[in-house]
Amino acid sequence: TGEVFQHVVADNYLLPVLGGAQAPSETGITKDYKTAQAFEKKTMTREATIAVLEKSFAFLRSSMSASEARLDAPIEMFGQKNTTRGLWIATLTHLHEHMGQLIAYARSNKVTPPWSK
Repeated sequence: TGEVFQHVVADNYLLPVLGGAQAPSETGITKDYKTAQAFEKKTMTREATIAVLEKSFAFLRSSMSASEARLDAPIEMFGQKNTTRGLWIATLTHLHEHMGQLIAYARSNKVTPPWSK
């Protein structure tokens, strides 16, 4: 699950960068997907993973809020033409996919997600 969380963190930075935001320099993440892949491979403790996950969601929220006025602005995302709105839809879809993955991991380990209790 730690690898999934690190992937989510990397994309919580990468996707806003594709929309024009600048990721914190300590992440090393730029528009080059290889930088996100490098971030995902970092060795982190459980505590460090949780801390960067929380920080990445704060960055994602602030990036989304800052781009509200330019939702229809054209951008390029993974070599395809898109809009800022399309970027945020892709971001939410990505997060939803990994939430489902993590729920499956939890249930296979006999952990009930809190909202299912």
